[in-house]
Amino acid sequence: MPKKKRQCDEAQLKWFEEALERIKKATGARTQVQLAEVLDVRQSSISDAKRRCSIPAEWFLKLYRSHGLDPDWLSDGVEPVYLNESKAKIPADTLLRESPAPYGRMNSRGRVLPVSTMAGSRKENPTWEPNPIEELSVPESFCRPKLQVVKVDSASMEPVIARGAFVGIDCAQKEHPDGDLCAVHFPHQGLTIRRVFMQGDSFVLKAENDKHSDLTIPAAEMEDRTVGRVVWVLQNVSPL
Repeated sequence: MPKKKRQCDEAQLKWFEEALERIKKATGARTQVQLAEVLDVRQSSISDAKRRCSIPAEWFLKLYRSHGLDPDWLSDGVEPVYLNESKAKIPADTLLRESPAPYGRMNSRGRVLPVSTMAGSRKENPTWEPNPIEELSVPESFCRPKLQVVKVDSASMEPVIARGAFVGIDCAQKEHPDGDLCAVHFPHQGLTIRRVFMQGDSFVLKAENDKHSDLTIPAAEMEDRTVGRVVWVLQNVSPL
């Protein structure tokens, strides 16, 4: 009898798809044809790899040689992105924003980061500066070059973000797509985290909690007062 082909389970397929997506993002390959050209393989080789849920080791070696990419990042999202940045085609910050960040893998490493209050070091400062009060271990794939972790002391975003939650803020991201969660500085008050929407010449910062009023900031001030965009939240889930 012919030997039965091994089937991928759900976890293996998810790993393969995430790793392949990182490869596509880092090389700019949008189609299987373009990816085959970058890897210098036949298209059928990519189909075979997907069927096996396995990426050949020589692909990682080729991508290191051609693009300076770290095989650990390609495989598991473990930073750094590049081992040789001189060959980088796309900035690492861009790739970290756009590529999937796996969580909970058995071989995932952690990193201990300082956690600041939302008030910051001095409330009267025109710009927000962190005031570390404790430390938190997070998966390394959650880390960014300009990441700031704060502990939420407000109920304005409940139930989406509970009081006491830890929030990761990417300070390299200052854009304001409608509906995104952003951390914005209010002098003499500290940070507030709200969903941001542009309306005319102003930005409206909307709360999830009906007991808290929405806030408005002139568009001309928004860039200077934006600390960054929220990229992850760690919090306890209340039992149903």
